[in-house]
Amino acid sequence: MARPPAPNHPASESTDDTVESSIPRGVRLSAAWSWRLLLIGAVIAVVVFLIVQLRLIVVPVLVAVLLAALLVPFVDWLAHHSWPRWLAIVVALAAVLVVVGGLVVLVVWQIRGEAQALQHRSGQAFDDFKAWLQGPPLELTDKQIDSYVSQALKALQQDSQVLISGALSIGSTLGHVLTGAVLTAFSTLFILIDGKGIWSWIVRIFPRGARAATDGAGRAGWVTLTSFARVQVLVASIDALGIGLVAFFLGLPLVIPIAVLVFLGSFIPIVGAVITGALAVVVALVYNGWVAAIIMLAGVLAVQQLEGHVLQPLIMGSAVKVHPLAVVLVVAAGSLLAGIPGALFAVPFAAVLNVMVRYVSSGAWRAGPDAPYTGPPDALWKTVPRPRRWRDRRDAAAS
Repeated sequence: MARPPAPNHPASESTDDTVESSIPRGVRLSAAWSWRLLLIGAVIAVVVFLIVQLRLIVVPVLVAVLLAALLVPFVDWLAHHSWPRWLAIVVALAAVLVVVGGLVVLVVWQIRGEAQALQHRSGQAFDDFKAWLQGPPLELTDKQIDSYVSQALKALQQDSQVLISGALSIGSTLGHVLTGAVLTAFSTLFILIDGKGIWSWIVRIFPRGARAATDGAGRAGWVTLTSFARVQVLVASIDALGIGLVAFFLGLPLVIPIAVLVFLGSFIPIVGAVITGALAVVVALVYNGWVAAIIMLAGVLAVQQLEGHVLQPLIMGSAVKVHPLAVVLVVAAGSLLAGIPGALFAVPFAAVLNVMVRYVSSGAWRAGPDAPYTGPPDALWKTVPRPRRWRDRRDAAAS
């Protein structure tokens, strides 16, 4: 009886070739992509798991990175004008504390001053709304109204728990909040003091052949992040000022808290401004009636149109350019995965990742510092400094 061919026998190799050739090329290509995509997905899942487990550290560090992206240009500007760097850092941090503290004091002061009036107006507005529901055409009973109110409160509580207590929430206890604040302060301070040294240490973790691309992509991403921080502060200020002025001229209560809320919400592009603007419309409806609500809605829409069609394209330009659909999708995904922190960091993360991927794929990191850039016609790339090893290589070749 004939034995089966040995593994290294020519007949076995021909059988393997026959089986391989019998599989369609599309199936082989799909299989090759599938196991690679599964491996990438597994790595991403492990990273997300580690971030969730270390959320009390990761979220404060990310907040510190955003603050540093906003403060580093100011510190460098002061240092460029002959200020000692330590003094420039102290002035920048003190300015942040003064601004944040001033806003908190203004909000608390106005809420305390109008607390009794707000309670009276809220009760009166609820009674008027209840009377409207009991009249034609709805003619609801008290029992039906109470049932609907309890259902709405229950749904709102569940949705708020999903939003606020997301996978990356900074903590539910006062100790977690204080710990996050301390970590944010120390991280911001050390990034301002030795940010370049920290980045050099991170680059050295990568293999030697990937350090040039990593360094260049990181520097491009940092330029994008600083542009995003500056522009978002300016746009958020304009949004808060515009909507706050409309609320002031309409005689609404809590004008300063509304403006502060709009300012904070504008850091989540498109989505945050819509939500906070809707809240201002609801306040106008409850306290001043339908006419004031319509005027408030018109003011909010006018501010949003100004932001979307004038401020964003004119101020931000192509430095941080993410399609509005992509903004909505990444904010929604970030909110579902990580609550409020996910919504806050979704857009800067997408913008930085987009720039870093485009930089690496362009191959600009392979050329010397004086080589022309062949990638997208974006002025941002011309501002990204090349790693020092390219200069060393160029000097060695010249000598």
